[in-house]
Amino acid sequence: MVLRESPSIEPHGSRALSALEDDDVDPAVARRRELHAFLHSTPARLTGLGILLVLLTVAAGLVATTTVNGRAATLDTVLADTEPLSYSAQNLYIALSVADAATTTAFISGGLEPGELRDRYAQAIGTASADLVYASGGLAASEVDSRRLLASISTDLTVYTGLIETARANNRVGNPVGAAYLNEASTLMQTSMLPMAQQLHAQQEAHVASTQRNYSRPPWFALALLLTAAVGLVLTQIVLARLSRRTFNLGLILASSSTAILLLWMLVAGLMSSLDTRRALTEGAQPLHELTTGRILAQQARTEETLKLVRRDSNGDYDAVFEDRSAQLGAVLSNYPREDDNPVGHTEVARAAQAWNGWSGAHDRMNAVLAEGDFLTGAAIAIGPGSENSAAQFTILDDALTDGIGSAREHLRSNIASASGVLTALGPGALALTLIAVIGIIIGLWPRLKEYQ
Repeated sequence: MVLRESPSIEPHGSRALSALEDDDVDPAVARRRELHAFLHSTPARLTGLGILLVLLTVAAGLVATTTVNGRAATLDTVLADTEPLSYSAQNLYIALSVADAATTTAFISGGLEPGELRDRYAQAIGTASADLVYASGGLAASEVDSRRLLASISTDLTVYTGLIETARANNRVGNPVGAAYLNEASTLMQTSMLPMAQQLHAQQEAHVASTQRNYSRPPWFALALLLTAAVGLVLTQIVLARLSRRTFNLGLILASSSTAILLLWMLVAGLMSSLDTRRALTEGAQPLHELTTGRILAQQARTEETLKLVRRDSNGDYDAVFEDRSAQLGAVLSNYPREDDNPVGHTEVARAAQAWNGWSGAHDRMNAVLAEGDFLTGAAIAIGPGSENSAAQFTILDDALTDGIGSAREHLRSNIASASGVLTALGPGALALTLIAVIGIIIGLWPRLKEYQ
């Protein structure tokens, strides 16, 4: 009898139990396990790293492009619209002031006004009207307050010119009522039109200066994003070199180089643009403000000087205003920044200061003869043709300040144009370099992923 070894049932039972357990596993649990295993695998980590790098690089490139294009567009707008509008607002004030001064000077002359004064008045009114039209077309719809000021000035200008024509007509035939009409017109100019024109100019000037201050700082946020992207690309190359035992990854080197070029380009161009904008502020906007303020104060003082003669002021009201404007004008001229701090306008300010001293002396002589009751001599000192008289000295002062304003404005516009010019190619260049970097990331990671298939 042959004894046969009976087979063990343990292996069979183990296999059966294992099969039973596999059959009992929930498919969802199995998928989660597979997903968990994949997410912890090297290919998944490389894929996630690649996606992160692409998103970071694209974000940095888009922010850089948007920032650069926005800065360039804003600076171009300052050149094309904002700064000319501010200059037009200043011209509006000066033109209105010149028109009023020409009219009052003509009344001091008595009888038929000189043709030169008539022409000066007509030219000033024409300039004011043109500046009103220009300013109205240049203001944005959101600048409600400035539009309101322009509308009020335009309405008052129509009333003012009507009063002046009535005053002239009466003055030519010797009616004393002409002085009353002139008084009403000049009061409208001094208490309504000129303050509104000065307020309009202050608003537009502040807008220009605010834009320059905002853009005198480099685009630090965009630069920080680009630096982060560049550092991330370098760290990725180090990680891949350890995993793949390959020192160089040409795709990631291309991406890193593109990002580094963009970072360096934006750093240099951003700093140059910021420096130009800062120079536009210090060598343009700031001296322009001082010189414009001085010219406006001189116009105001000249108006008070002539109005004193027209109205035969004996109470000293016009003298008080003249002295106030004189003190402010003297402070502007004497406190003008040193040449080391600001190289613009010093020659013009020196001429203006010399003329101001001559004008002050002439004004004192005028007051001295008026105190003796000699109106004709006082009027001759105020409006006469002599080179030592008020009119000649005021003209020299006004011309000097006008030249200074022109020089400061030229510095302002040239520096803003330079600040915008260095950014011209950077916007499109940032997009191109960002695209190259993204392609480099894909080229660098795709072969490494294929190795795990």
